[in-house]
Amino acid sequence: MNIACITYRDWALDIYEKVQDIYNDKHNFLMWRKKDDFDAFQLKEFKPDLILWYGWSWMVDETFVNNYESVMLHPSPLPKYRGGSPIQNQIINGEKIGAVTLFKMNEELDKGDIYQQLPMSLTGTLDDIFRRISDLGFAATCDIINNNYTLRTQDESKSSYYKRRSAIDSEITLEELKTKSAEYLYNKIRMLNDPYPNAFIKTFDGEKLYIIKSKI
Repeated sequence: MNIACITYRDWALDIYEKVQDIYNDKHNFLMWRKKDDFDAFQLKEFKPDLILWYGWSWMVDETFVNNYESVMLHPSPLPKYRGGSPIQNQIINGEKIGAVTLFKMNEELDKGDIYQQLPMSLTGTLDDIFRRISDLGFAATCDIINNNYTLRTQDESKSSYYKRRSAIDSEITLEELKTKSAEYLYNKIRMLNDPYPNAFIKTFDGEKLYIIKSKI
């Protein structure tokens, strides 16, 4: 089998490297680690049987969606929390359990049939959560390679969509300090650790004071 692995995120590269270590003797791999290195012509020439787009943040050409087995990893219990910033939107909504979902890509946003969905704790730091994504994503990817899955359609009656968060959304406002709980503010700070735009408060002189860590 020819397997193409495309990403720019560290947790996805960790999955790819572990998969390659396990299956290097059985399958052929082609890997891109940076967006600028990606070459669509080279990907077609590779004749991939499976394309992994874990953590990819840009539109994927319809050619690769319609004519190849393209797989995406989404860190939410799809069809819930479709769209951008799924980890942040789950945490800020007080969710304790999320999921790692591997689905077959189609032309609609996060709507493809599901290969595998594994529950995941959303407690701890972002680094803790990324490690869980890596471990669960690796296990689910092995299931796909070993043909140990049953595709299932998503239940549209349970779907929800969220927009990608922007840097301005990282501000902890005076209104939030007055009206939100300590747990809410703790969650907002921990969900915005690097590499995301960190939580901050604005001071009277117009500066931003970034808050990297908190404890209740």
